[in-house]
Amino acid sequence: MANVTEGGNSTFCKTRSSLEIAGIMIAAVNILLSITASLGNILILIGLRNVSSLHPPTKLMFQCLAIADLGVGLIPQPQMVFKQLNVYKHVDSSGAFGIIFCGVSFFTVTALSVDRLLALLLGLRYRHVVTLRRVRAVIACSWFTTFLLVLVWKLRRNTANIIIIILITLSLIISLFSYTRIVLRLRHYQSRVQDNVQQGQANIGGIPLNLERYKRTVVSIALVQLALVICYVPFLSFLIVEHLNVFPRTGSLYHLRDSTATLLFLNSSLNPFLYCWRIKELRQAVKATIKRFCTCQ
Repeated sequence: MANVTEGGNSTFCKTRSSLEIAGIMIAAVNILLSITASLGNILILIGLRNVSSLHPPTKLMFQCLAIADLGVGLIPQPQMVFKQLNVYKHVDSSGAFGIIFCGVSFFTVTALSVDRLLALLLGLRYRHVVTLRRVRAVIACSWFTTFLLVLVWKLRRNTANIIIIILITLSLIISLFSYTRIVLRLRHYQSRVQDNVQQGQANIGGIPLNLERYKRTVVSIALVQLALVICYVPFLSFLIVEHLNVFPRTGSLYHLRDSTATLLFLNSSLNPFLYCWRIKELRQAVKATIKRFCTCQ
């Protein structure tokens, strides 16, 4: 009987030790990602002020995305670190800020995909339809929606999880539809005007934009969207599994939740690198900012 008890205690200690190690690893990763997300998005916000090639409403959406990603690095990720190290016990607060900032980031990327589709479809009417006033309204709605979702999450956790699953799924469908339409429209457009397109102009067929610059912007946002899908789908899958009660609620399950949340937070660190890689003027502005900072130091 004593041997059975000792064996059970030994297994319990090993399980607890492995969970503690997993918690430390999650905390370490979040410390690194918090630093990269904060510094990267601060540089992006400074650099965007000096970028004139982007349409002002599109630029505003990029700024909103950078602010949301900066918020992820400053609040939810440090809270995740404190939670894993048993310093910070307010899990609800950590989840609330994660819903707000990650939600706004997700909605903004979806809005950017729709913005690129409208730029292609509306032609000359694009600048009259997609205005700063309307984009500000869309951004305000996204922030309001996330705050409202937090209230639901605090009152009815399961209901909030269902809403989050539905919103993420709908956003992914909208983005996929937008990029599919863009690809088909560009192929159709190029097949009709291949002989008439001159570098720097593409005014035939009601598309008054620099075609090459437009393609670069579309690819940039598509890469941001791809990174978002890779980072968000595991967390979405976990929410579905958790809602269906497929597995018992153990310490390992909670660490799996925190691991998928950490992968979700990774998206806020990837976005600044994708911006700088794909948008040349922004990359130059960020380099100039870093040089000025080093000179001052």
